[in-house]
Amino acid sequence: MADRFDVGDIIKMKKPHPCGSQEWEVLRVGADFRLKCMGCGHQIMVSRKLVEKNTRQITKKEKQDESTDH
Repeated sequence: MADRFDVGDIIKMKKPHPCGSQEWEVLRVGADFRLKCMGCGHQIMVSRKLVEKNTRQITKKEKQDESTDH
């Protein structure tokens, strides 16, 4: 379960941010998470425990094509 969250994932939380959005982009993963609100762009640091407890849905980031040969 340690690999549940990855940088770039979009997570939907239980309660909305004051701007009204419930979706957050994961910018940093570790003991603390840095999250960016998808509504207003506000960034916060939250403990892993709170993120795991309050996450309702995880949308994995789109895999980029890394086979772009020049």
